[in-house]
Amino acid sequence: MAACQKQLAVEGAEALVLFPSVDMQYLSGFTDEPMERHLFLILGENGEPAFVAPELYESHIEDDSWVDDVRTYGDGDDPLALVEEVADDLDIGEGRLLVDDRMWAQFTLDLRETFPAADFGLASEVIGELRVRKSKAEVDALRRAGVAADAAMADVHDLGSDAVGMTETELAAYIEDRLTVHGGEETSFAPIVGSGPNGAKPHHRHGDREIDVGDPVVLDFGTRIDGYPSDQTRTVVFGGDPPSEFKTVHEVVREAQQAAIETIQPGVPAEAVDTAAREVIADAGYGDAFIHRTGHGLGLEVHEDPYIVSGNDERLQEGMVFSVEPGVYFDGKFGVRIEDIVVVTTDGCERLNDTSRDWRA
Repeated sequence: MAACQKQLAVEGAEALVLFPSVDMQYLSGFTDEPMERHLFLILGENGEPAFVAPELYESHIEDDSWVDDVRTYGDGDDPLALVEEVADDLDIGEGRLLVDDRMWAQFTLDLRETFPAADFGLASEVIGELRVRKSKAEVDALRRAGVAADAAMADVHDLGSDAVGMTETELAAYIEDRLTVHGGEETSFAPIVGSGPNGAKPHHRHGDREIDVGDPVVLDFGTRIDGYPSDQTRTVVFGGDPPSEFKTVHEVVREAQQAAIETIQPGVPAEAVDTAAREVIADAGYGDAFIHRTGHGLGLEVHEDPYIVSGNDERLQEGMVFSVEPGVYFDGKFGVRIEDIVVVTTDGCERLNDTSRDWRA
């Protein structure tokens, strides 16, 4: 919060107004699902932050957040009167106000009406720079989430041919169970289990298709620990021989991922990591089958800055965390993706998950 106040001064903004979101969680420890009631966290360049919230949230906020100033209103009261009261106390409202990037239009319009003299911008102008570099505590949580996912992946490998005949949905349920057994608090997202031709759909989740002998199966999943997620992908064959071209493609994707990993160090443009992976796949003749970016940032959100994609010339910095996940997809046949999460270090990167990348279960 103190670093955010310093950044407000650097950016020439006088305050942040946050809405229930990961940014609110990042700065205060509290968040909730967005709703029709006004719930704001207001942080000025100086002074203490304040919540404006419905009365029914008072104890929730007091339990979850270190912020002491919690001003509440009843359902029959005007919440914007409380917003004006906080603004008067913080001496804000006529300069530049930065609102939550995900704030509903309804509330943004209410703020514009309440502060007609203010200039509005996005909270990411100040919070983005803070969130993109993870603290030691954040990396520790991400590392522990990666260990839990690694342990679950090892259990999946151990299924071997017993996985043949399971439906994708049954295997997804097994993965969710193993993530919990190994300390995960909730899944990062609905697990992806794409068998055979379903593996050629990068964001296929899971369905009733049974895993057959020789099927390449794309497995993409993760769990959360202390609010921070893991995210890894392996492509596995549980029994029998895969399609003839699969082994070649899998090795190309492994080499592409390794080339990208070896490119990572502070000062390197994010797009250079994407280029390193893409060149290996293109040189092997599969360039047209690599249809997505090489990676995405990981933090409180599974997808956030920095994005490892062509055109992103942002320089990597120590503490940035992101995925490296090249893939090749043949519509109607099979797909191959290998994904690890890395944290940028002083002279390269550390992988936060490290199970076998072999295709043999």
